[in-house]
Amino acid sequence: MIILDNVSKYYPTKFGRNYVLRDVSITLPQDRNIGILGVNGAGKSTLLRLLGGMDTPNQGKVTRHCRVSWPLALSGGFQGSMTGRENTRFVCRIHGVRDTQEVEEWVKEFSEIGKHFELPIKTYSSGMQVRLAFAVATSVDPDILIVDETLSVGDVFFQQKCEDRIQHFIQSGDVTVLFVSHSMEQVERICQRAVWIEKGDLRMDGPVDEVCKAYREQFN
Repeated sequence: MIILDNVSKYYPTKFGRNYVLRDVSITLPQDRNIGILGVNGAGKSTLLRLLGGMDTPNQGKVTRHCRVSWPLALSGGFQGSMTGRENTRFVCRIHGVRDTQEVEEWVKEFSEIGKHFELPIKTYSSGMQVRLAFAVATSVDPDILIVDETLSVGDVFFQQKCEDRIQHFIQSGDVTVLFVSHSMEQVERICQRAVWIEKGDLRMDGPVDEVCKAYREQFN
C-alpha cells in the first residue's frame, strides 16, 4: 500500500511557488489496478516519482508499505558502462535474487535485444533501454508495478507481449499495476480504478468507467 497524505510538490520562482501537485491525497491498495489519467503537464510524472520514491514532496507525507518497480525509472538508473546482463544481475541481487542465471536468460529473450544484451547500456537506443528495463522490472515480482507508456515502445508485437505480461500479473492477484497511458481503451481494459490529475489537482478518483467517461466529456 502507498498513501499520499495532503502532498504538494512545487518549485520556487521569482513570482512565487509553481505548483506541480497541490494537496493530493490518495491511497493505493494492493488489491486492484489503477489508471492515472491527465493531459501532458498535468503532474502525472511528478506523481509517479513520488509514488516510486524517486522524489520527495515539499509538503505532506508519502508512506510506502510495499516494493515498487518502475521500468522507466529503472532505465534511467542503469549503469552505462555495464552490459545489459550485468545490469540485470545487479538489479536482481538488489531484490534479493542470488541465483540470477535463469532470470538473465529470460530477460534477454523477453527484451528481444539479442547480442546487445552483452554490450554496455551506453550503446543502446532509448527504446532498447526501455525494453530491457521493462523485462528486468517484471522479472522479479514487485508489489506494485508502475507502467508509464511502456506499451508504446517497439512494434505492435512487442507492445502485445508487454500487455500480456501485465495481464499475467493482474491475473495472479499478487501485483498491483499502476498504469499511465493516453489510451483510455488500454486503461479501461487493464484497470478497475482510475485517478484523474488536472493542473496538479486531484480532479477525480473512482471506478475506471466513471472516471474515463468524465475525462472524455471534457474534450467534447
